[in-house]
Amino acid sequence: MELVKPSIGLIFWMVVSFSIILFLLKKFAWQPILSMIKEREDSIENALLAAEKAKEEMKALQSDNERILAEARNERDAMLKEARELKEKMIAEAKGIAAKEGERMLEASRVSIQNEKVAAIAEIKNQVTTLSIEIAEKILKSELSTDEKQKSLVNSLLKEVNLN
Repeated sequence: MELVKPSIGLIFWMVVSFSIILFLLKKFAWQPILSMIKEREDSIENALLAAEKAKEEMKALQSDNERILAEARNERDAMLKEARELKEKMIAEAKGIAAKEGERMLEASRVSIQNEKVAAIAEIKNQVTTLSIEIAEKILKSELSTDEKQKSLVNSLLKEVNLN
């Protein structure tokens, strides 16, 4: 029960011991504790500033990345467009070359057919001429088989020559 109702002596010694502890804490512990708290506060503030700076840098990097991605997309689109144009140009050139080659082959075929036609006509003419000569020769042989027929033919030819 004495602790519940302290006496004056106890209160005096408690105040003295508390004052001594308070003096010792103020002399030896209070400054280091306050300096540690200040250091901790500064380090937290620096960490927050660094985090804010890192956040700003991340935003800048993100915007740079987005810009670079946009440039890459634009470059890719330009390359694809150029490739498509080149492909279409190559196809058009190939079609043109194929059309020219086809036309050249058709013209060569026409010339070849014309040459063969002329050669066939010449050959037919030669054959007709040869056959006509052979027929005429056979007719003349049969018509001029006798001396009388020969003389009458010569006389008629001479008359025609004199008339002309």
